Amino acid sequence: MMVLQFFKYQGTGNDFVILDNRQESFPKNNTKLIAKLCDRRFGIGGDGLILLENDNMSDFKMVYFNADGAESSMCGNGGRCMVAFSKYLGIIKHETTFMAIDGLHKATIKGDIVTLKMGDVKEVKKKAMYSFLDTGSPHHVQLVNNLNKFDVQKEGAKLRYGLYGKSGSNINFVEQLDDNSFEVRTYERGVEDETLSCGTGVTAVAIAMHNNGKTTSDLIKINTLGGNLEINFEKKDDSYINIFLKGPAKQVYKGEIVC
Repeated sequence: MMVLQFFKYQGTGNDFVILDNRQESFPKNNTKLIAKLCDRRFGIGGDGLILLENDNMSDFKMVYFNADGAESSMCGNGGRCMVAFSKYLGIIKHETTFMAIDGLHKATIKGDIVTLKMGDVKEVKKKAMYSFLDTGSPHHVQLVNNLNKFDVQKEGAKLRYGLYGKSGSNINFVEQLDDNSFEVRTYERGVEDETLSCGTGVTAVAIAMHNNGKTTSDLIKINTLGGNLEINFEKKDDSYINIFLKGPAKQVYKGEIVC
């Protein structure tokens, strides 16, 4: 038995169990423990678990696990929550550079608003009915009608497994609201359910909509079930650079759990 001190953070409803692992005491290979901590009935509950660790090249290292216990690719809202957490711990003040699985990220924080620089996107694959791109995590982006009535769980699971196989992809369903704003609902692999928000997902949507000519703006506003986010970027030839994801990240509570 061990007692873990934990922190619960959320970024537009995308919620995470966060642990300070600078002493490297957490058993990272224990996928069952991670899944249990993320379980909403038998644990703390969260869309994922994130460890803050020391890093020689930057202010800290972010290690992200899906709710199923497996270490995963980049999480945009998780990254923004980690910036807020590192400020809470006194590691940073108003700006930071940190390491994640996809490399170094820069970020700033003002109040509870965190602006995170995402990785460059070198390619957007355009298909007849959807686009596919990697914004630190793989994303399928598809326009639909009547998004508020759309069965995201059923259709997301169908595409996640049927189109992308075991490795899977996150699936984003999109409805355009006006010239530079969109509503998005996301089915996330690893959670295997719809989440209230997905940072890499809304980033993928913004870039895909621009790439498809649905908007000419380089500042995109995204409405999710958990709140609103902004993405801005620059297009350079066929690539997208200087991509920033902006929105709130807040501590919900902290506590201890016996496990």
